[in-house]
Amino acid sequence: MPARTAPARVPTLATPAISLPDDVRRRLKDLERDGLTEKERVKEKLNLLHEFLQTEIKAQLSDLETKLRKEELSEEGYLAKVKSLLNKDFSLENGAHTLNREANGYLENGKGRRVGMSEPDTPPKPGPKPRAPRRSKSDGETTSEASSSSMVTRRATRQTTITAHFAKGPAKRKPEEESERAKSEESAEEEDRDQEKRRRVTSRGPVAGHPEAEPERVTPGIHTAQEEERDENEDERPGSQTKEITSRQKPKEEPDREERPGTHTNMDEADKRSPSQDERRPRSQPKDPVVKRRPEETEPEQVTPQTSDDRDEDEKEEKRRKTTPKEPTEKKVARTKTVVNAKAQPPRCVQCGQYLDDVDLKYEQHPPDALEEPQMLTNEKLSIFDANESGFESYEAFPQHKLTCFSVYCKRGHLCPIDTGLIEKNVELFFSGSAKPIYEDNPSLEGGVNGKNLGPINEWWITGFDGGEKALIGFSTSFAEYILMDPSPEYAPIFGLMQEKIYISKIVVEFLQGNPDATYEDLINKIETTVPPSAINLNRFTEDSLLRHAQFVVGQVESYDDAKDSDEQPIFLSPCMRDLIKLAGVTLGQRRAERRQTIRHSTKEKDKGPTKATTTKLVYQIFDTFFAEQIEKDDREDKENAFKRRRCGVCEVCQQPECGKCKACKDMVKFGGSGRSKQACLKRRCPNMAMKEADDDEEVDDNIPEMPSPKKMHQGKKKKQNKDRISWMGPSIKHDEKRTFYEKVCIDEMTLEMGDCVSVIPDDSSKPLYLARVTALWEDINNGQMFHAHWFCAGTDTVLGATSDPRELFLVDECEDMQLSYIHGKVKVIYKPPSKDWSMEGGMDPEAMLLGEVDDGKTYFYQLWYDPDYARFESPPKIQPSESKFCVSCARMAEMRYKEIPRVLEQVDEVDGQLFYSSATKNGIVYRLGDGVYLSPEAFTFNIKLSNPGKRPRKEPVDEDLYPEHYRKYSDYIKGSNLDAPEPYRIGRIREIFCSKKTSGKPNEAEIKIRLNKFYRPENTHKSTPASYHADINLVYWSDEEAVVDFKAVQGRCTIEYGEDLPGGLQDYSEGGPDRFYFLEAYNAKSKSFEDPPNHARSPGNKGKGKGKGKGKTKSPVSEPSEPKTVIKLPKLRTLDVFSGCGGLSEGFHQAGISETLWAIEMWEPAAQAFRLNNPSSTVFTEDCNVLLKLVMAGEVTNSLGQRLPQKGDVEMLCGGPPCQGFSGMNRFNSRTYSKFKNSLVVSFLSYCDYYRPRYFLLENVRNFVSFKRSMVLKLTLRCLVRMGYQCTFGVLQAGQYGVAQTRRRAIILAAAPGEKLPLFPEPLHVFAPRACQLSVVVDDKKFVSNITRLSSGPYRTITVRDTMSDLPEIRNGASASEISYNGEPQSWFQRQLRGSHYQPILRDHICKDMSPLVAARMRHIPLAPGSDWRDLPNIEVSLSDGTLAKKLRYTYHDRKNGRSSSGALRGVCSCVEAGRACDPSARQFNTLIPWCLPHTGNRHNHWAGLYGRLEWDGFFSTTVTNPEPMGKQGRVLHPEQHRVVSVRECARSQGFPDTYRLFGNILDRHRQVGNAVPPPLAKAIGLEIKLCVLAKAQESASANVEADTTTRD
Repeated sequence: MPARTAPARVPTLATPAISLPDDVRRRLKDLERDGLTEKERVKEKLNLLHEFLQTEIKAQLSDLETKLRKEELSEEGYLAKVKSLLNKDFSLENGAHTLNREANGYLENGKGRRVGMSEPDTPPKPGPKPRAPRRSKSDGETTSEASSSSMVTRRATRQTTITAHFAKGPAKRKPEEESERAKSEESAEEEDRDQEKRRRVTSRGPVAGHPEAEPERVTPGIHTAQEEERDENEDERPGSQTKEITSRQKPKEEPDREERPGTHTNMDEADKRSPSQDERRPRSQPKDPVVKRRPEETEPEQVTPQTSDDRDEDEKEEKRRKTTPKEPTEKKVARTKTVVNAKAQPPRCVQCGQYLDDVDLKYEQHPPDALEEPQMLTNEKLSIFDANESGFESYEAFPQHKLTCFSVYCKRGHLCPIDTGLIEKNVELFFSGSAKPIYEDNPSLEGGVNGKNLGPINEWWITGFDGGEKALIGFSTSFAEYILMDPSPEYAPIFGLMQEKIYISKIVVEFLQGNPDATYEDLINKIETTVPPSAINLNRFTEDSLLRHAQFVVGQVESYDDAKDSDEQPIFLSPCMRDLIKLAGVTLGQRRAERRQTIRHSTKEKDKGPTKATTTKLVYQIFDTFFAEQIEKDDREDKENAFKRRRCGVCEVCQQPECGKCKACKDMVKFGGSGRSKQACLKRRCPNMAMKEADDDEEVDDNIPEMPSPKKMHQGKKKKQNKDRISWMGPSIKHDEKRTFYEKVCIDEMTLEMGDCVSVIPDDSSKPLYLARVTALWEDINNGQMFHAHWFCAGTDTVLGATSDPRELFLVDECEDMQLSYIHGKVKVIYKPPSKDWSMEGGMDPEAMLLGEVDDGKTYFYQLWYDPDYARFESPPKIQPSESKFCVSCARMAEMRYKEIPRVLEQVDEVDGQLFYSSATKNGIVYRLGDGVYLSPEAFTFNIKLSNPGKRPRKEPVDEDLYPEHYRKYSDYIKGSNLDAPEPYRIGRIREIFCSKKTSGKPNEAEIKIRLNKFYRPENTHKSTPASYHADINLVYWSDEEAVVDFKAVQGRCTIEYGEDLPGGLQDYSEGGPDRFYFLEAYNAKSKSFEDPPNHARSPGNKGKGKGKGKGKTKSPVSEPSEPKTVIKLPKLRTLDVFSGCGGLSEGFHQAGISETLWAIEMWEPAAQAFRLNNPSSTVFTEDCNVLLKLVMAGEVTNSLGQRLPQKGDVEMLCGGPPCQGFSGMNRFNSRTYSKFKNSLVVSFLSYCDYYRPRYFLLENVRNFVSFKRSMVLKLTLRCLVRMGYQCTFGVLQAGQYGVAQTRRRAIILAAAPGEKLPLFPEPLHVFAPRACQLSVVVDDKKFVSNITRLSSGPYRTITVRDTMSDLPEIRNGASASEISYNGEPQSWFQRQLRGSHYQPILRDHICKDMSPLVAARMRHIPLAPGSDWRDLPNIEVSLSDGTLAKKLRYTYHDRKNGRSSSGALRGVCSCVEAGRACDPSARQFNTLIPWCLPHTGNRHNHWAGLYGRLEWDGFFSTTVTNPEPMGKQGRVLHPEQHRVVSVRECARSQGFPDTYRLFGNILDRHRQVGNAVPPPLAKAIGLEIKLCVLAKAQESASANVEADTTTRD
């Protein structure tokens, strides 16, 4: 065809257009990219062009300005008309098309037109003739003719469902729905405009290279060399093959129809087309008179075509202004200032949306001798059709061929992926390649027929995995279906990504089938450890691969879920999928209705639900019988709330109609059902609401207000007594001033004695009767006939709630005086003591142990006492009522109050009205002169003023163009920071105890004071915090400074000794018990020097004396806290550790010296091997715990491997952490989820407890264990223990408070057998960040706390990351040497503890994960400053270690929430940041240093604070996870200084494991062992509390034996 030159101009006012100077044209072009408002742009254009305007145009402009001033013309209309005049006068469209064609064509850069894309042997064909106006039909008839020959509407794309890989069969996409939203008036207007445009186009003649459609954000007129040649090639395309021929009407955004490649106008071809061609349309493609795209199916904003028609431009502009919400004037002004500097956005292709400046953008290369599609299909090699085209009609289905060496491209010739939504949005994609017969398996070009410009593609699909690892992918045109073989070399990278995502989907679905409870880190582990098949030319799968394809992957998982039973838990709600959905910003519920009709079920075995748990009869009965009613109630509530709770109203699933076929629909009244079930259509299950419910269940609100515990009765209300009903029996037994006491009373012929139990009428008649024991009867002068009620607590009023046995009561310390008229009747309450053979009754039928009486509603029993504040169930107290207190409850309460009140003891002197004492008592602890004491940090200050480390330096301004995400860091709070950690206790030694004297001569015990010597900790000296890092944590410095403080400020007692005087050495002393401190030097704050301590400080015997002249030199013996007088050697408890993992719990118990783990059960082989390595004398079973229990209950002595099984009576302590993910993602119990819980490992673990009946039982779990299912899991667990007869309690502990640099909240359930003492929870040893120490639990609107009293401080400072790992040698990303040398001594107290006292040259497991090159580059660019994370990444190009290049992230959308940067740059990376717009798949970016998904979803997820975060040297670890991933749940996993994730050894240290502790398996196995373990320091603290209970019982037994011996001798 003739060479193309500058386009012909449209004459305006019969005057040739004026040529503009180059600099003016360049400026005009820049105006389009400067981001100015329309008004500013027009103003600038007028200024630039004024001197070039023709006189007539100037006059018209002047008229327009006058009309604007007189308000005869709106501002929008004025701007539109001005633009129209400028366009006509200068042939400008959107700026300067003429200029752009010259500048961006090939003349400017000197390059010739590309040759070789057209066929070399083909002679050039003449260009199309100039079009004349159509005269064959009247203008009014044009549309009808156009409609009749409307383009074949594409068949619905078979949206790809990976579940097809389990059984072949395509999955169809929905048909393209025709929009009915457009009004008829608009349609008519568009028709008129269409005709007008045709006339203009015809009059202009063919405009070479003229782009009919340009995106709003693209510099107008850009037309590359490749595109020009593409246009030439496309002119060769025969009209007979063109499918979309008529002027299909479009919305205003794209009035000129997109054309076939290279065909600028197709009107003549429409005229030529015969009616028979129209009949060749496949049946699935409807004929529609007016085919309009739905608005949401048009291209995204940046690829929306614009027209050259100025009138249409004006109308578009006016419409845009009307629909854009107007902002306040002030805002507009402010924004204008920043927008001026906004950078021009890079141009994008109007067809495929790809960036034209992308170095990776490629163009199609046609194979030699390529044919058009009809000619290719009739080639004899394919043997399908002959040249007679009518043969097409004879086929029911399309012919199928194989296609090799293929490329897919848009009209502009850019190679495009087929799976990014372009086809679904009706963007026409064409392809070239070599077609081969369907039976061919050889992907070479040999024997194929080359084709070009095949298509457009109507749909694409996956038919399954052929032989396992290779998916069969295909697409179809209006002529045939093509199954893809090998791509062309140029197209291979694009097609590889598609294969990658399909294979990753297969991995994910198969992984979730077997691991429905997997975490995100587990999924990443699976992805990264799967070797890509050879068909996919990849070395490894990475997390970036998963995130890149997340939308597709989740869609496949949703498809898989659609095939599941209606009451099964969808696997897309698994923890890993929920994290992926949030991280990648996946849109749920897309096209699910269509997928359901074609989905092929997995041929894999479906999840059959949980395996059967082995249970004892007692546990089974509780879970199967007692709770059935509650389940039914929950089911009813679920159904009633189903409609309310399960609709987001936004996604496609919610918006579709009911199917009318499912079980729920058939029950609806509208479908002829009863309407009783009230269930929503099963096909309309909203995935967004399901996600929200699952997330809500895992979030625990620690700040629920506590409901006040109601008093049983309001005694302010006096009930009028009927004295005729009540009469005293027998003589009175006692008198005082106002009361006369009796033993018996008669109420309505019912005789009542002291000690009887009664039911009491409540004030609120809707409540059940209260139950109480009558402990006294008397007549009162003021109140009449009274009794003292010692209340029983019903099970429903305890933490057990609805799970309790309705006949079981609990003793409580609650009592009050009541009028006898409130008594309703007598009841029988029996105390049920544990049987003598209690420990051997495990596993027996519980019916045999129940009460013999019939359940008559008046018979109850109790076996335990209950503390309502701490939720502690204990054996009834042995306290007997005293002479003055006739009630056990009153006696206990009086004793507790007496202990709590501060009192002075042993007066030694009196001076000036002050009384001096040698000791005082508070909370049952005696404090003597010379004792060390803890005081709150506010009790006294030091004489050294240290600079406040609590303030971070002011943030310096950053370059927002280089660090575009830094603006998200507006909060000063940094996860893992110790800035707000409280100070540890002040420490002092008591010199004097004194108080003033009352006028009565008695001491004023309300104001007891103590004078003490202050002790400095290392960090309190002038050396500040760094000094504490190297010093022992219990080292202090003596000081002669004194302080006088209130005795009330004393928080506890401690021991402080001079280090040189310790006989056994410092280590033995420090390990000998808690609360032990030592000093070697004194500190002088004035001189800031360290000195030898004075003699009186050193001598432990000199405990000080009373003030006076030598009086009262009474010395009292030193009181060591909780040291027994006689040393009792305790045998270690024989322990069974179930779900032992690598043994963290057992290790802590061993360190406490309380247990010897003889047996452990761990199914996971690597963890079991690790346990064996560290506990060689233990028997480790690697079998299912249910199988083992079944063997033992059947009387077996050994398992199949010959290992001896523990028998009844062998196990003294049972501990373990049963996994409970299986029911952690479901908000409420229904019949299915409840059945899953019944078969969970928690139930199996409780059955172990019931069978073995150990002395002590410990269950450890995640903090949310106590909140799952409205705390029902917790309640049922406690219910089982209570039913067995155990004393029990629960609490939440923070591991960071027991000596690790990690926040890890854990739920602990403790139980002790009858006759044992129930342990308390250990008091915190270290201060820790308050945000991480919310340890209360709310159950049924009541807040429970544990017995812990150290709520605001503690004995020791917090342990930091520096303490934990600063001595470890430097390693690199991917370090894999399992044994290396330390290269240095331990630097901190914590390091000395973990390395041990014995010389240990070898450091094990200091290895770290090898992260992908892209992740490694990101880690390298995270700054070393505290709090650094992904938001500090620079937006730059980076060369990766594998030779590829990481790109800059492009910001091309206006983020309405975050505005623009200080330089005016955009901040959005996806269309969803703009109001009312959905995500645009083509906006996704990959292989960028700043991960695209994080700014994409950051606005909804707290800006993803902490991802790619560095640990802070002075901070702490997030909860140690099983697989450190920078974008995992705990993203702060980067070393503080090195560019890598934390090593296995560093994680083990964060858990408190000694360096000598062995791990087993590969690096991820070891990470998992560490992450799943209980921190040994936490276990040790609990073990020491159990030890105290064992010791107390042993001392009681020893005392009892001594007394018995004495009695016998007497």
